[in-house]
Amino acid sequence: MRGVVFTGDRGVELRSFPDPEPGPGEVVVRIRASGMCGSDLHTYRAPAAAESGALVVQGHEPCGEIHAVGPGVPVEMAKIGDRVMIHHYWGCGTCPDCRTGWPQMCSVIEPRVPTLNEHGGHAEFIKVPALQTIPLPPSLSFKAGAAIGCGTGTAWGGIERLGNVSGRTLVVFGQGPVGASATMIAAALGARVIAVDVVRRRLDAAEKFDADTVLDATAGDVVEAVRELTGGRGAELAIETSGVTPVAKQALDVLAPWGKACFIGIGAYVSFNTKETLRRQLTILTSWTLSTVQQIRCAEFVVSHGLPVDEVFSHTWSLDDAVAAYEWFDQQRDGKGVFVP
Repeated sequence: MRGVVFTGDRGVELRSFPDPEPGPGEVVVRIRASGMCGSDLHTYRAPAAAESGALVVQGHEPCGEIHAVGPGVPVEMAKIGDRVMIHHYWGCGTCPDCRTGWPQMCSVIEPRVPTLNEHGGHAEFIKVPALQTIPLPPSLSFKAGAAIGCGTGTAWGGIERLGNVSGRTLVVFGQGPVGASATMIAAALGARVIAVDVVRRRLDAAEKFDADTVLDATAGDVVEAVRELTGGRGAELAIETSGVTPVAKQALDVLAPWGKACFIGIGAYVSFNTKETLRRQLTILTSWTLSTVQQIRCAEFVVSHGLPVDEVFSHTWSLDDAVAAYEWFDQQRDGKGVFVP
């Protein structure tokens, strides 16, 4: 098979690998869609390692069809031709975290993660434990399944961390793939969503995804604008998806007393002085992707509310276009890309 690898310093190559063979308890999935995630860029931009070693295939948002089934996998769990999403972490399978659907929190072994220590989905096939496959609802496309596996699912996980958003004002900082999904989901749940970004195209997309108000962060003071929109009180809720430290500060500053902020973006430093914030009674949360159970719930919600998750993807690429795809994605000026092998 062919697969996309990062060679360091924004280097991308399409290399040949042996077709995977499923072992006991494993399946091989033929990839039909593999999403590009903002977290890919941390590896893409990293310097080339002094000792290159074996490179793994990138892409941790795969979705496709069961191509081969290993020994010991019950037919009720997986059979050839099944359409499946993939929960892109796996652990020991027996500890409390794994058993509750959080293998990325496994306390027994280092979790296995496509793109880090296992081959990922920017390829023609991927091998995974059968337990990590999740049925893709018939009405959802493979692209939607890829989005729910990480970007859209990460937004769902953050919203679940905040709790009830219905009837409340939620400021979503960043309207990239995760932020756009948070806007779409929260609006469908009945929140009043204020979407913030610095890119006009992303703000236009947020309006299409039913944001109540969009704010261009380059046009003025976001915190003051939110206070004006909320009668001076501030927002009950905020989600930060950009991973940018000054934006993380804004996410705290826009909150009303008793407000909650959930931080999803990778890389921001979040700090506060207790003398300045103590009497505001704030709740500060972090959220890391989602559990297998949440992935199922997210897909069911997307189906029941007819959410246009496919539209989170603004560009579709072939594996042959991997170099151009990541050069485009590196600019972070548009939506989300997806490979269709």
